[in-house]
Amino acid sequence: MSDALKHECGIAVLRLLKPLEFYKEKYGSAFYGVNKMYLMMEKQHNRGQDGAGFASIKLDTKPGERYISRVRSIAQQPIQDIFAQINQRINKEFSENPEYVENVALQKKNIPYIGELFLGHVRYGTFGKNSVESVHPFLRQNNWQHRNLILAGNFNMTNVKELFQNLIDLGQHPKEYTDTITIMEKIGHFLDDAVRKLYKKGKLKGLTKIETSQYIVENINLAKILRKSATHWDGGYVMAGLLGHGDSFVFRDPAGIRPAFYYKDDEVVVVASERPAIQTVFNVPFEKIKELDPGHAILLRKDGYMSISKIL
Repeated sequence: MSDALKHECGIAVLRLLKPLEFYKEKYGSAFYGVNKMYLMMEKQHNRGQDGAGFASIKLDTKPGERYISRVRSIAQQPIQDIFAQINQRINKEFSENPEYVENVALQKKNIPYIGELFLGHVRYGTFGKNSVESVHPFLRQNNWQHRNLILAGNFNMTNVKELFQNLIDLGQHPKEYTDTITIMEKIGHFLDDAVRKLYKKGKLKGLTKIETSQYIVENINLAKILRKSATHWDGGYVMAGLLGHGDSFVFRDPAGIRPAFYYKDDEVVVVASERPAIQTVFNVPFEKIKELDPGHAILLRKDGYMSISKIL
């Protein structure tokens, strides 16, 4: 019963479904997503005061342009600290480049943290040291967009030793013994495997290397990757992940030990650990917010298409 009585970590995922210009026109700022993420994380601050982290992804950037931003903190008030850092950077850019203020395209190209896909986390430490390296989201980087993985979660795995050994049996050499790294590298292994197989298929179809990259984006199967990754997971969890090209997922444990709620309209898809966070931040009625069924995942494709799939 102790699981139900204590708060352990909180997540917030937000996907904007319209162009950033839409939010500037309707809400007065292209940083609508950043502002909503601050509010959602603040509404869930009771779930973890050991640290906070935030990551964003810009869609459809050109090669050479930075499209992933991340900031983490273990300050006394970590949520306020990370958003103070974000606001400081935004204000600095506006001060040095006044032409950015009304130009959303220039903002997206040149200012970090603005984007269409966001992941936030508040940490209640249950595993590892209380250092900034232990704060989610974790980032697995690669020069291939679809192999970039950003991961955050509310979880307590009961068989970390077994999962760690599974990675070694796959031939990997994990750099840390933590539950988050172990989970991320397992997903990453099957993500890499899926990308490799799709790359070969694309080449057999006679596609160029650039066309093959797009073929991978259009055909990657997140449900299959999660199914393979989670085979031996044992514990309570809600796992949220973003891929560099813009796909994302939120996956809940089969026993429904950790909570996850979601809401979708024609402007946003939003997921949080607590229903009231979505209710108040987006001003939507209780009944419009749904609970993610145990063992299921919300799968969000780069084109904004959302589906829910049974994983375990």
